[in-house]
Amino acid sequence: MLTPASEQRLSKFMTKLLRHTPGEFGLSLDPADGSCTVEALLQAIRAQRSWAWVTEEDISAVVGRSEKQRFELRDGRIRARYGHSHDRVQYEPGTPPDLLYHGTNAESAPAIRAEGLRPMNRQYVHLSEGTGFASLAGSRRGELLILTVDTRKAADLGVTFYYAGNEVWLADEVPASCLAVHPAEKEKGAPPL
Repeated sequence: MLTPASEQRLSKFMTKLLRHTPGEFGLSLDPADGSCTVEALLQAIRAQRSWAWVTEEDISAVVGRSEKQRFELRDGRIRARYGHSHDRVQYEPGTPPDLLYHGTNAESAPAIRAEGLRPMNRQYVHLSEGTGFASLAGSRRGELLILTVDTRKAADLGVTFYYAGNEVWLADEVPASCLAVHPAEKEKGAPPL
């Protein structure tokens, strides 16, 4: 049975396998959507001595309880919805809501002001339909700064948006002219973009 600590460690390991270094563990992901069979993932996990006890039910529990809904489990296959740093996963273009959010740290504001949002060490820029996910994503690296993204303006400038599921949207990059500091952040004294 998973304890909260072992569930968190397993989630991080699954993230490593499905988003970052699948080849290191002998795992091949479908190039179209980044998925593999649950059985293949289970074999890759169990091949590590410290994870030999993991069951398919444990994997399902991690998927179901993931606060950020990082994973998708469907028809015997599993994939990371977003966040890939290995081969680029393809998504269908979509039309997002007029406003999306991006969580980052306040120290990044000058670079974002100059260059806009770029994927950095990921394949895409990650955006969300609500501030909750943006807060989770941005609070890991220092003082949180939430930005709003004017998607209509971005689309007019040629930005393509892709829906990754669970209110997460992706883009190759977002120009600075389409970004603003979220009003609640301004009230806290956040610097303008």
